Amino acid sequence: MARIEAEQRRIAADETRTATALRVSLVSIVGNSLLSLFKLLAGIFAHSGAMISDAVHSASDVLSSIIVIIGVRFAAKEADREHPYGHERFEPVSAIVLAVVLLVTGLLIGYRAVGSIAAGSAADIKAPGRLALVAALVSIVCKEAMFWYTRRHAKRIDSGALMAEAWHHRSDALSSVGALVGIAGARLGHPALDPLASLVICAFIAKAAFDIFRDALEKMVDHACSEETEQAIRACAEEQEGVLGVDLLQTRQFGSRAYVDVEIAADGAITLSESHEIAERVHEAIETRFPQVKHIMVHVNPK
Repeated sequence: MARIEAEQRRIAADETRTATALRVSLVSIVGNSLLSLFKLLAGIFAHSGAMISDAVHSASDVLSSIIVIIGVRFAAKEADREHPYGHERFEPVSAIVLAVVLLVTGLLIGYRAVGSIAAGSAADIKAPGRLALVAALVSIVCKEAMFWYTRRHAKRIDSGALMAEAWHHRSDALSSVGALVGIAGARLGHPALDPLASLVICAFIAKAAFDIFRDALEKMVDHACSEETEQAIRACAEEQEGVLGVDLLQTRQFGSRAYVDVEIAADGAITLSESHEIAERVHEAIETRFPQVKHIMVHVNPK
């Protein structure tokens, strides 16, 4: 009965997790679509290459949100005959795709900036208008707000893909800071700073892409849970009645979920039935206290 209730709680938590990720991604799509259009028009009318590059960055956020939605939907599918351990790894796969999209976007922006600088002298570069400054300020405020909104929900549901999207927002906010500096410098008599700002944006995007890729890759190669999480799981097992100690604890990330193998020590004089009850208590306690744990294998060693 306890196992059935735990499974029902897990299914309900998965449904809530998926719904939250989809809602946050839809908010990102709407926000980024409006923001990228505004920045594109501001860049065109204010003659700012940096602002146009920033608009392209925001437009790439729309694509990243779509990638996150696809990844989360596939990851939420229940286990089947071909995939008995579930589909959670689709989420880090989507994060890896997002990292590649980010990197390509950044390189294209950098290539365009270098071409702009090489095409003519600083005197040939037209200083951007005041509208570009306004667009940069609006972008910084909006993207920073979207970062904190997305990050809060990503931590709450422990979603790597959603956290990648949050840092995509932060990289966009930082790139807008670079655009602001470049545009302001260009208006103060240093027009070459505008395309140079695009190079700074390129560097921010590349850094964000690398961080997202590294985190997703760790979740793809059975990386262990954090030391703090393992210590908490060990303590949870040790405090259960009948457990004399934990002989072995191994964990591995499976997408956004975790698998746990634990060997506990128990009195060798007790019956097999009593040993099973102790193992069940450990299993239920860990599954209840750590919702990110999808599967637990408990082995009892006589002592």
